[in-house]
Amino acid sequence: MNRKLFVTTALPYANGPFHIGHVMEYIQADTWVRLQRMLGHEVHFVCADDAHGAPIMIAAEKAGQTPQDFVAGVAAGRKPYLDGFHIAFDHWHSTDAPENHALAQDIYRALRANGLIDQRPVEQFFDPQKGMFLPDRFIKGECPNCGAKDQYGDNCENCGAVYAPTDLLNPVSALTGATPVLKTSEHFFFKLSDPRCVAFLDEWTQDGRLQPEVANKVREWFKRKPDENGDGQASLADWDISRDAPYFGIEIPDAPGKYFYVWLDAPVGYLAALKAWLDKIGVDFDGYLADPAVEQVHFIGKDIVTFHTLFWPAMLKFSGRKTPDRIYVHGHLTVSGTKMSKSRGTGISPLRYLELGLDADWLRYYMAAKLNARVEDLDFNPEDFVARVNSDLVGKFINIASRAAGFLSKRFRCRLSSDLGVEGRALLDGLRAHGESVRNHLDEREFGKALREVMLLADRVNAYVDQHKPWELAKRPDMDAALHDVCSVCIEAFRVLMVYLKPVLPALALKVEAFLQIQPLQWADAQRSLGAHTIGEYGHLMQRVDPAKLAALFELPAGGEAPAAVAQSSTPAMGPSGTPAMGPGGEAIATEITITDFAKVDLRIARIVAAQAVQGSKKLLCLTLDVGEGLDARGQPRHRNVFSGIAAHYTPEQLVGKLTVMVANLAPRKMKFGISEGMVLAASHADEKAEPGVFVLEPFAGAEPGLRVR
Repeated sequence: MNRKLFVTTALPYANGPFHIGHVMEYIQADTWVRLQRMLGHEVHFVCADDAHGAPIMIAAEKAGQTPQDFVAGVAAGRKPYLDGFHIAFDHWHSTDAPENHALAQDIYRALRANGLIDQRPVEQFFDPQKGMFLPDRFIKGECPNCGAKDQYGDNCENCGAVYAPTDLLNPVSALTGATPVLKTSEHFFFKLSDPRCVAFLDEWTQDGRLQPEVANKVREWFKRKPDENGDGQASLADWDISRDAPYFGIEIPDAPGKYFYVWLDAPVGYLAALKAWLDKIGVDFDGYLADPAVEQVHFIGKDIVTFHTLFWPAMLKFSGRKTPDRIYVHGHLTVSGTKMSKSRGTGISPLRYLELGLDADWLRYYMAAKLNARVEDLDFNPEDFVARVNSDLVGKFINIASRAAGFLSKRFRCRLSSDLGVEGRALLDGLRAHGESVRNHLDEREFGKALREVMLLADRVNAYVDQHKPWELAKRPDMDAALHDVCSVCIEAFRVLMVYLKPVLPALALKVEAFLQIQPLQWADAQRSLGAHTIGEYGHLMQRVDPAKLAALFELPAGGEAPAAVAQSSTPAMGPSGTPAMGPGGEAIATEITITDFAKVDLRIARIVAAQAVQGSKKLLCLTLDVGEGLDARGQPRHRNVFSGIAAHYTPEQLVGKLTVMVANLAPRKMKFGISEGMVLAASHADEKAEPGVFVLEPFAGAEPGLRVR
């Protein structure tokens, strides 16, 4: 029975490019969608940019752009990632599109008509200089629990405490540095506390549509008052859904100056993207969602479960719309067992991966091999990556075709045998018998189990080859028929296994289909035989991973500490004495770049107007830099703060008043001690403790702050 599926992934926030976590989620969803399509099911697979909110409004202002232009610039950079990793969305939309404005307002009106919208005054911090209420993440101060400085307004990164912004000690605005004042504003609330919402969600979250561990976690969020039955009456808190102008978002109907909180309109973007896509292909949106056969499926990360299991289904239910049938939650991505960090060389840039010429199907295979249906973190280990791709994917699977294709080309004009022999037919029957099991594993998102099963089948095929030794048969003219059968069995087996692997390896599948001269593989093709079919000439289908090339993916910032995982995966060049060859300054010259690559780095002359030690750090100095950026809103010179690991080599007094060179377009980095807004350049040996030491770059006299280094 054919299924009708509406599938989405979480909407990425449109304040920057995709990160590797986005790519992991898209690979998981795309693999599942490709399986459904191979099974003949109807799938509409959509996503969109989450385009609203204060952070985007503020980032756009800093960039001198309108929020719309800022978001459009981010959206323009999406295609290389999606195409590069073979992510086959039907449509990519934006939450700032007209469809989303209309749908969000319609849902709100329906909730209001249903008596589920409330208004009440809320006291918030207000920045008197900026003239706006401050979101939690734009308020900083001292933690009320441990006293740590420079903490955000919702939780402390030092002790982990969670609190209200009004609990912060000595709060300041992260936008202007001004002391915020408390101000009252009328806010709108979605009444999740309403008994109708509580009863619906209490049942909906526990009826099997969520993974067991997710359902159990959600159950903890319901407050229960003990009753005579022992379980207790459930309750939920209301949800603040409004924000005050200035705000980039969707206006609340009949409420001038009020906007929907971004998390109200963001999930509505799923419906807006679907509507835009269905309008494009001529399908009635309302009629489609009214079809009881349609299944609504969301793939999301574990950090946004609250919105998708409480707020989103309640919004849909009580506005008279279909609720999700499945919400599939996955864990986060770590590198060699640790949280990803660019400063430690354990961050993975998806675009850098592609620019290095690393095969996208390698990453798809590796991630799929480690994904399952549970909410578990996935660890990327470079050594394991190389081993799995080279041993399993190339050594076991690709090897099947390469061992047989040459004999078929040279001896049998690329034509397969129609007989295959008794043992060959038995082998193929055995492979086909696993089709249902592999399909079920993939359908249940147990990708790791599916791939392990396929590789065990590949082992069977290679054992068959080793047993029959086609290279030996080729030496005996009287064994031509046997040679023909053995090699044909290999190609048939290779095709069957390619069917099982196609959802994970779409680019490789295209090459295999071209090599075999067949139509695009469908799942049912695994149960059929090609017969006396003529294939094409074999060409190389996939390279092995070069560990040194993979190591280039983990680029370290200046003064970074090389992660052990990368060091183990790279092989240093050897000198004539057998010791590792060193380049000037104790390290080899970096990989060659073009002038275009160099032009991406904006180096500027900066004056160090202040320098001070950083409390709690022996390595860092906090430098205040004048980069010639004019005056701020208060008429004061606009300065940047940069944290530099040079405290062991310079005192603050040695640096104040000096000119230096900084990377001006480096993305700001949040550190324990504050925000670092660039990087000061310094020269040193690869081992900073070695002679001659560390030297901050200083331009010749006459240079002025703001001049670009070319």
